[in-house]
Amino acid sequence: MKLSKEFKIGLAGIFALLIFYFGMNFLKGMTSLKKECIYYITFDNIKQLPVSSPVYADGFKVGVVHDIQFDYKTNGKVVVEIDVADDLRIPKGSTAALESAMLGGSTLHLLLANNPLERYVPGDTLTGGSMPGLMTKATEMLPAVELAIGHVDTLVMSLNRLAADPNLPLILNNVQALSASLNKSADALNKLLAQDTPKMMSTFAATGESVTALTDKLGALPLEQTVGDLNRTVAELQATIAKLNSKDNSLGLLLNDTALYAGLNATVGNANRLMVDLREHPKRYVHFSVFGRKDN
Repeated sequence: MKLSKEFKIGLAGIFALLIFYFGMNFLKGMTSLKKECIYYITFDNIKQLPVSSPVYADGFKVGVVHDIQFDYKTNGKVVVEIDVADDLRIPKGSTAALESAMLGGSTLHLLLANNPLERYVPGDTLTGGSMPGLMTKATEMLPAVELAIGHVDTLVMSLNRLAADPNLPLILNNVQALSASLNKSADALNKLLAQDTPKMMSTFAATGESVTALTDKLGALPLEQTVGDLNRTVAELQATIAKLNSKDNSLGLLLNDTALYAGLNATVGNANRLMVDLREHPKRYVHFSVFGRKDN
């Protein structure tokens, strides 16, 4: 059977339409040969979310945005229809969030809740929100960046004033001279340490040996016996002092009896007066005559 030219053109057109349809679905990330698993998400602002953009859960692509509709019955809510994998089970309490892209548009993320008992079924509606993207974080950082730029400007102005100071060459010359002087001082100190350090170390070693020898000699001394003798001597001295303070002996009585002290004092006084009278009137006590004693 011979096919006409018109039939061939029509058949080629049908194949082209089929290829175009399946190609567009493939580019959208969908296929009409699988069962659709549709969920709905409501947003206040979709932030230029395009149709056919991917849907992520924990960073993994689980579906695509199937359609976006403006809900005129709910005061401007935007309803996003997503088509996800059949195996994905969304726990109840899960939400969705839009992350703004740097070059415009946004990306849809499913924030899955930890609820193993209850799950959404296809056709249910989730609540959508937004999450900070790079542009939002950059906007939050702008005040700190502006403050840092202000400090940088101040620093640059200070450096410019310093560079324009006519005394700067003189200061740099002084710094260079000071650095050279410090280098010379460091070299001299290194030479001094190299020369004197061995002598000092040998002196310290000899001193340490002397101290060690002295310690050995002190350890060899009978310190315990010496301390014991000293303790006995101190005890005997204390006993002697106690006896001198006591009135039970002659020496103690002599030192502590006030009456005896007064008597001895009086006796010494009388002896002194007797010696004075004997020196002044010796004839009262000594009589000497060639012819014999004359009685008065």
